[in-house]
Formats: sequence, C-alpha cells, structure tokens
Amino acid sequence: MLANGMLVYPGLAAAGVSQYAHGAGAVAGYVIVSVFGAVYLAAAAAMAACRQRQSTALLGVMAALFVAALPFAHEDAFFLATVIVAFFAVFRRRYASHAMVAGTLAALLVPWAVRPWNSGPAVFQALALFFTALVAGAFSEIAATNRALVAARAEVARLASEAERNRIARDLHDLLGHSLTAITVKSRLAQRLTPKAPDEALAEMAAVEGLSRQALADVRAAVSGYREVTLAAELARGRELLRAAGVVADLPTTTEMVAAADRELFGWVVREGLTNVVRHARATRCTVAVTASSVEIGDDGVGDDGVGGAAAGNGKGLTGLRERVAAAGGTVEAGPLDPHGWRLRVAL
Repeated sequence: MLANGMLVYPGLAAAGVSQYAHGAGAVAGYVIVSVFGAVYLAAAAAMAACRQRQSTALLGVMAALFVAALPFAHEDAFFLATVIVAFFAVFRRRYASHAMVAGTLAALLVPWAVRPWNSGPAVFQALALFFTALVAGAFSEIAATNRALVAARAEVARLASEAERNRIARDLHDLLGHSLTAITVKSRLAQRLTPKAPDEALAEMAAVEGLSRQALADVRAAVSGYREVTLAAELARGRELLRAAGVVADLPTTTEMVAAADRELFGWVVREGLTNVVRHARATRCTVAVTASSVEIGDDGVGDDGVGGAAAGNGKGLTGLRERVAAAGGTVEAGPLDPHGWRLRVAL
C-alpha cells in the first residue's frame, strides 16, 4: 500500500513537466517520469523478493532518471527524489539519514543555484521529501517491529509446546515408573504366594488391579495437567511398595513439618527415590528422612557397583527430578554411600 502511494510523487513531477516544458520537451519529460514510475515499481518488487543486486541497479536507474527530469520539471523533479529517499528509508535504512539530508539540501539549493529557472529554494518540495522520508522510515520501523513480534509469538508458542511435551514426558515417566514397578513387584509376590497362601495371593492381585486403575488415572491426569501428588500419599504407597518387595522400610509417619507448598515436590522425590530403590538397589533396608526443607532417601543396596544407584543416578527419572527441583530453587544430591548403598537428597 505504501509502495503504491508513492506513485503520487511521479504524478506531481509530471505536473511540473506540463508547467515548464512544451512540445518535444514535454513529451520527453513525460516519458522520463513514466519510466521512473515503472522502474520504481520494479525496484520495490525486487527488494520485496530479496533480490538485492537487482534492486540496487534499479535504484541507480531511478537516480539517473531524476537527474534527467530536472531540465523538464525543474524544482518539481525533486518529487522523484522524494521517492528515492523514501526507498532508502524503507529498504536501505542504514543509509536513510544520509539520503534524507542530501535530498533535502539539494531541494533547497539546486533550484536557487540554477538561475535560469528563476526560482528560489524549493521549500515545499524539500519539506515533502523530508517528512515523507520520516513517515516511510516510521512505517518501516513499525513493520519490522510487527514482524519481530510475530516471530517472538511463534517462538513463545514453540517453547510452550516443547515445555508441555517435556512436562507430560516427565510426569508419565515418574507416574508410570512407580505404578508399573509396584505392579511388577506385587505380581511376583502373588505368584510366590499362590501355592501356599492363595488368599493372600488373591489380595495381592486385587491390589494389582487397583494399581492398574490408578496408573490409568495417572496417565489421564498427566495428559490433562491435573496430576495430584502429595508427600503423605507417596509415603503410604512407598511403604506398601517396599513391603511387597521385601525391603524393611523406615519412613516418617507425619508430614506436618513440611510447608504445604513443598509437599507436592517432596512427594515426587519420594516416589522417584523409592521406585529406584525397588528397581535398582537390591536393598534390604530403606530409610526416608524428612525435614522442613529437605528429604533424604538412603538404602543399603548395591549403589556402588554401577548396577543399582549409579544406573539410577544417570537415568531419566533423576533428570526429570532435577528439573523439578531446580524450578523450585533447590538442589539434588545423588550418589553411592560408603561402603555400599545409595543416597538421594533434595534440599530447598
């Protein structure tokens, strides 16, 4: 729209030709102005298509046509210079200020210096050139800002989508890792109990069914973003999981010392830590210690041989846990104990 609006200025230059030239001179002036308009449109199209060399060459042709129009349109030829300077303001912003100053001074001085024209400084043409260049430059700035804003919004949307995918992946890993581990442990326990204690085996399988339903609910909650994890619930589940795995559990019986805002995070820590104990540690005893600002999980397993805790320490579960804790401003320590075992500690 701005490019088409600039065609007004060749029309004003043509009016100058009709005022100062007659006969063959007028025809020549009209031809020059018409060719200028066509070249300007071609230059604008070339710049819009990012054809830099072509647009630069056409800009040089426009400058030559402006000079050629001076004998026929006199001071009104500077309306063509207005188009050239506006072109710089939009497409060659690096040189726009120099072009604007040079064009304005030329519009003031050239008509005054060429005495046969019998005219003084072309104040109107100089003002038109100056303010048109300012408007074109402002339009270019606004357009560039809008493009940057659109790009920024697209980047924000991409980052939000990526963050949501990461959240779902992390939640599914943490939620299903615990649930599937519990299902595996209880299923094995039920198999061992079936020959000698069928009633207890049946109870364990009923618990497996409950865990399966809970896992399905957890998946739906993770996808929808409304998963609910609490420290008290995870301690209760962890106690049952450790019992089924044959691990002696030393877990706290209260969570009142932890602030309500931190209980969900500590719940994730307990879930991840106890799941790793059952899956990797081959431990006989597990201890969980909770304070107002920290939670620590330790076991007496094979954390120092690369099979248990070390494997867990490099896994996706602890990576996701570190992301959660970092977002809350806390720190994660995970590593083997001497002479054996593994410790996970999160502090806020």
